[in-house]
Amino acid sequence: MVDTARRPKVVKTEAEWRALLTPEQFRVTRGHGTECAFTGPHLSQKEAGTYSCVCCGEPLFHSAAKFESGTGWPSFFQPVSKEAVTAVHDHSHGMHRIEIRCASCDAHLGHVFPDGPRPTGLRYCMNGVAMNFHADSGSAASESNR
Repeated sequence: MVDTARRPKVVKTEAEWRALLTPEQFRVTRGHGTECAFTGPHLSQKEAGTYSCVCCGEPLFHSAAKFESGTGWPSFFQPVSKEAVTAVHDHSHGMHRIEIRCASCDAHLGHVFPDGPRPTGLRYCMNGVAMNFHADSGSAASESNR
């Protein structure tokens, strides 16, 4: 079971985030960017484990909710808990989407769409560079670093 108890909001200066993240991680998570399809990490990850925020380390998604969407980004049908992520209306690029952010640090993770599988019918289409993967204990996969 993943502990999803909320901690105080993680707040850092732009300089602190830049020192912590790679340039691509910063561009995506702090600048609300998108990695190119089929290029990010975790797309083909099949091991059991938890995906956490690359900025603050909070758990976001479990591999049991991951599915192959064919879109080029890691996709999940639900987060580890309702409190793990926040949804924000996004009107950028001339369209309306629902942006998904880490509830602990407001990192941009991706977007959610209503075309996912059961049981939720949702597709959380996430940027791989916005997450780290931590294999479940006993899993053959090793923990990913940023």
